[in-house]
Amino acid sequence: MSTPADVAAAEARAAEARARLNGTVEQLQGQLAPRKLARTAADSVSEGAQSAARASIKTAMMHPGAVTGGIAAVVLFLCRKPLARALGLAKRPPSPAKPPHLRRVR
Repeated sequence: MSTPADVAAAEARAAEARARLNGTVEQLQGQLAPRKLARTAADSVSEGAQSAARASIKTAMMHPGAVTGGIAAVVLFLCRKPLARALGLAKRPPSPAKPPHLRRVR
């Protein structure tokens, strides 16, 4: 049978284990708080973006011709229709006659 000393020792061990568990739960709650998680994620994203920007700048400095050519290609692509009209190269298809059911009746 259990003696009162054994019961007291078991209760003391249980209280100690409960205190350790409560400390662990509090620590986990602090680490998993939504604000802390959001802050950590934002810091991680900003560090990644800064690293990518630094690498891009370094690459651009090493290969300025390629960067200039890429930018020129993007600008020409975005301005292709106005440039074609300005140079008279735009082919406009003849406008089809409107079917009778789409004509305006006055």
